[in-house]
Order: sequence, then structure tokens, then C-alpha cells
Amino acid sequence: MLRDEEILESVLSEFEKLAAIPRPSGEERAVSDYLRGTFSRLGCTVVQDDVYNVIADLAATPGYERVPRTILQGHMDMVCVADEGVVYDPRRDPIRLVRTEKYLAADGTSLGADDGIGVAEILHLVQHAPEPHGPLRAIITVDEETGMTGARRLDAKYLADAAFCLNCDSEEDDLLTVGSAGGLDMEYRRLLHWRPAGNGSAWKLTVGGLKGGHSGERIGDGRGNAIQILAQILFSMGQEGIPVAAASLEGGTARNAIPATAAAIFVSNVEEEKIRQVMVGQKQRFLSAYGSVDPKITLQLVPVAKPEQVMAAEDAAALMELILVLHSGVYAMSPHLPGLVETSANLGLLQTEEDEAWFTYYPRSSVDEKLRWFQNTGRFFGEKFGCSVRIGEPMPAWQERPDSPLAELAARVFQEQRGQKMRVAAIHAGLEASFLVKKNPAIDVVSVGVTTLDIHSPRERLLLSTVAPQIRLLSEILRRIAIGDF
Repeated sequence: MLRDEEILESVLSEFEKLAAIPRPSGEERAVSDYLRGTFSRLGCTVVQDDVYNVIADLAATPGYERVPRTILQGHMDMVCVADEGVVYDPRRDPIRLVRTEKYLAADGTSLGADDGIGVAEILHLVQHAPEPHGPLRAIITVDEETGMTGARRLDAKYLADAAFCLNCDSEEDDLLTVGSAGGLDMEYRRLLHWRPAGNGSAWKLTVGGLKGGHSGERIGDGRGNAIQILAQILFSMGQEGIPVAAASLEGGTARNAIPATAAAIFVSNVEEEKIRQVMVGQKQRFLSAYGSVDPKITLQLVPVAKPEQVMAAEDAAALMELILVLHSGVYAMSPHLPGLVETSANLGLLQTEEDEAWFTYYPRSSVDEKLRWFQNTGRFFGEKFGCSVRIGEPMPAWQERPDSPLAELAARVFQEQRGQKMRVAAIHAGLEASFLVKKNPAIDVVSVGVTTLDIHSPRERLLLSTVAPQIRLLSEILRRIAIGDF
């Protein structure tokens, strides 16, 4: 068995190779080709499907071919965000890694440990599989972060012959995840009518300084949503008699991230002081409601070159009012699991294009019927405000399996190795396990992972001390499955 230091360096070596390949969601061809070649060189039988999922089979230790097959699963794409002022093209630029004694992070961008570290762990385990082990299958999917396309499109035949699945996409090394929330991808679009900008000065209003974060993992913290704050400020200006003609609206970095920044360019013939008075009032109201959680909010107003055209007043008003009407944040807590968010929704992205403006809306729930309620009310509100609504295929909730042999085995091995109990829980974030179980209801799935902090943000970092223990946990689980100790 390798020493902890050797395990860490082996896993980080695999991660560094992944970090060098740009891999935003929807742009995974290059990393998929790399993984296909790498698994093949490691002696696996490899399939790359039509959406660029990679499926790699590792033969069992001789004599253990009849052991139930175990899947090791993760996703190859990542959320790509950068700090303000950092020059970064996620389709071309590698991730620049920064390593300290305690953490691995990135230089001004997201790290991509979600789920690059899970994929790196799987690559390590294929090279250093425990002895003995049964038949293993690595499934590395695409587009988990924006649509779970890979899990949705994965052929069910790759799950039909497997008994167990270890999803490697969790963010706390002492947490065994046994259930996750479903989700519903919604997108609102409003056709824009443009008119001359007219008299007045042009300004850029920017909402910033918020914490943001993953819209499943961090939604229960009560953090502010920059898109809704921007809409509230612009709406309040109208309420105060300040004419505002919007030329552009933008905000957020991903549909499944709480937006930390949002901005509007607008034209107004009212003096700057009156605009700033509204901004000061709105900031005070925000701090009274969210200051204990998000105290560093900033509202910036700077003059900009006047645009030639602005949106028709009714178009901008419809967008702002719809954004304010839609619920964003926690909707309901679980009545069964204390502290777990049951249902929430997030306004994640806002963009202005040549002919239309659009924004995303992402409800989550561990109760499928509540997702259907959001779907129905969301369509109703969109139509009332003159917006088209695109509703994606719902992601089902992954319900906890109370008699899971794999969960019992994982918890038992963890306690033996660490001398403490493993936390076992469902989470409010969505995991690909929900689609895997839907395709094969008999498969026994749990999710584990190393500890990562502030994922989907430039502050994302990996706690290095959790890597080797996680590999030891996975290795021993695979070994005990092989010898029938579960």
C-alpha cells in the first residue's frame, strides 16, 4: 500500500493534467478524448459515446470475475468563473494551480475540483486498484453542471450489469450522501423593442461584494441574490419617480450558482444625487435583512458612454417585475431531516442580447410534486409578464434507500479507519445518482468525496489532508465487495 504522501502526489498529478485542459460545461471534447486515451493506456476497455461520456471497464482480479460489478462515477466538466479583473477564457486557458501546505486552489479562477478531483481519484484507483477487486467500471460524464446531459443520455446498458455505484462528487470527506434533490431547469426570454436613448446621462450600476456560491449547498445560508437586488433597485427608482431606460442587464456566472454580481447600463435625465439616494436606501434595506450573512455588498455607480438605443419601458419593466415576483432562496425546510433544505429556487443568470433578454431559474426539491408546482406557477408567471418559458426535463430526486448494503459498508469502513462515525445524510444539491438510479432502480448508490470549499467561485479550494483518507476508504470498500464482506 502506498504511503499517504505518495497517494496525494499521485492524485494531484492526475488532477494537474485535467486542470491543463479547458473543460467548461458543453466544451468537453478535448478532455473526453484525453480520458479515453488515458483509460485505454491503463489497460481498460473504453467506450466514448455520442455525447462524449467515457465508459472504461477494468477487469477483475483473476478469480474474482463473478463479483458484482462496481461503478466509479464522476463528471469531467467544471464551472468556470474568475475574479473581477482576471483575464480568463474558459474555452482556451488552463487553470493555474496554487498549492499551499493546507490547500490546493487556483490563481483568480475556480479550481474545478468539482469534479476534477473525483475524476483524478478514479484514475488513481484504476492504476492502484486494491487486491483483490471485482469488475470495475469508470463512468465519467459530461455537462453535469449545466444540464446533466451526460447522465441523462447515458445508455442504461452501462448500469444494467452493475450492483454498486460509488459517486465521487461530494464535498465533505466525512459525509456519506445517500440522497439528493431533484431540479428543474427553466429559462425566461423576453423579446426586446428598442428606441433611441434620448436625453440624459448613461450610467453603469453594479451590485457586487456578495458571497454567491453553489445554489444547492449554500442556499440555506440565506445569501443575497445580486440579480434580484439589481431588479429591486431599478424598480425602486421607478417608484421614486426616477425615469430609467435600461440598455443592458446582466448578472451571474452559472444557473446553479447564487449570483454574486449583477449590472445594468441605463440612461436617466435625473441628477446623480437622486439616483444615489435610492441606492443608499436599498443598501440599508438589504443589510437589515441580509447583513449578518452577506455584509460586504457593494453598489457602484459610474458614468459610461451613452448607448444609441435603450429598451422599451414596458420590456424592461416586465423583466424586472418578473424577477421580483419569482421566489428565490429557501422555499421549505425538510419536515423529516432537521436542518435540510427541502425546496428552493435560484435566479442564476441574466443576459441581454440583440433581440431579447433572458434569465435562468432553477428550482430544487426532494419532493417531485413541489417541482411540478414550480413548473406550473413558473409558466403562469412567465406568460403574465409576456415572456416565453423554456422548461427542461425535470431531474428526479434521489430518494434514500434505507436498506443499502453499500451505505452500511462505507460507514463501517470509515469508522474502522478513522475511529469516528461517518455522517450519513441526504443533500439539497443535485447529483447524477438520481439519473443512474432512474435507469437501474436496483443499483445501490452512495456519494463520497474529499473536502472542497467555496466551489463554483474563485475562492474554491481543496483540503489536501482529505485526499489520501478518501482513497483508502474507496480502496477498502472495493476490496470488501470483492471478498463478499458487505
